[in-house]
Amino acid sequence: MMQKIYANKTVSVTELKRNLASILDGAGNDPVAVLNHNKPEAYLLSAASYERLLERLEDLEDARLVQERADGPFVEVDIDDL
Repeated sequence: MMQKIYANKTVSVTELKRNLASILDGAGNDPVAVLNHNKPEAYLLSAASYERLLERLEDLEDARLVQERADGPFVEVDIDDL
């Protein structure tokens, strides 16, 4: 069964070892699938892409918590007590 590759650009582990700088330059903000024996072993992301991914995951977690807590329980407070 073929494994799905979640990137338009691919590179072998050997090529990555030999040409890391040029691969990083050529990737830009696009992910690069690192293949080992023609199977995805890892994905290489720019720092900016990785940071955006982490922010998105945090947003999704926040949204999950809002949904989870939407039905309460709620605590009654008096505005003057704040």
